[in-house]
Amino acid sequence: MNAILTIGELLLRLTPPCGVRLTDAENFSVRFGGSEANVATALSGFGEKSRFVTALPEGELGQAAENSLRRCGVDTRFCVRAKGRMGLYYYEQGASLRAGRVIYDRAGSVFAQTPVSAYPLAEALEGVRHLHLSGITPALGSYAAALCLLALKEAKSRGCSTSFDLNYRADLWSEEEAKKAFGALFPFVDLCIASSDGLGILGLSPAGTDPAACRAAAKEIKERYGFRAAALTVRESVSASLNRLSGVLYGEEAYFSPVFTVDIADRVGGGDAFAAGLLHALLRGAAGGEAIAFAAAANAYKHTLYGDNFCVPAEEIDAVLRGDTRLRR
Repeated sequence: MNAILTIGELLLRLTPPCGVRLTDAENFSVRFGGSEANVATALSGFGEKSRFVTALPEGELGQAAENSLRRCGVDTRFCVRAKGRMGLYYYEQGASLRAGRVIYDRAGSVFAQTPVSAYPLAEALEGVRHLHLSGITPALGSYAAALCLLALKEAKSRGCSTSFDLNYRADLWSEEEAKKAFGALFPFVDLCIASSDGLGILGLSPAGTDPAACRAAAKEIKERYGFRAAALTVRESVSASLNRLSGVLYGEEAYFSPVFTVDIADRVGGGDAFAAGLLHALLRGAAGGEAIAFAAAANAYKHTLYGDNFCVPAEEIDAVLRGDTRLRR
């Protein structure tokens, strides 16, 4: 078993030119993305065999979305097609003092309307060693929540390891709904990933950038829910264009990454690159310190590239860790 499976919704992303607000936009760039799909493309870039399961609309739009993953080497054989609409989101990039903004238009999407029975889940899990999900998917409705729970149970029954990125989105559901859904999923999760400022959904205060607070929060998450490990992304926003990024991993002890200062080209997908980097390193047997350093570097590097998908060789992340920014000829 050597494949890594992710399951979630693939969205159409519409972005006005940099420096143009949504209210003033006359044209948009078109990309495809989604949390779990972003993890799959990043893992493929790192040299892993990644597999993605979703439901896409019939026709050219669904094919274009699938092609965006196949170009990155992601196995899409177990994606299903059905009649319906594709979910989308609008992304206004922030700059300097102006924060970025995301507006979702995904209600009633084909993914949200597809029942669990439509997916070839047993076949998709054949040859899989790890399953990764995020908290966005169960927020999309009862079908998606049931798919997450069934996938986790089936993965554990097959001896697969599992990970879950909280990714709580207040625009999609309430804290009460999220807590209930997460409570059903957590018993089947080995590694939990969260943001140091997004811990309220777990009943914890934000840890911010303080190392002691981050260590305590990661330890509390691991021990409270019985995870094998917990990891936090840590972000200091100097401005919408300049961030300092790092991470902490708590297993048997705490491991901290270096801090990376980044001029941001695109804010979206950094946490997904972090998750992919962490999984890549841990599944290849890296020690805790090495794994969290690779994850944080992947997160930082993603911020320099436009679009949701992040598909670069692991060697480029190693160069970040070496501080190698020289012109390559």
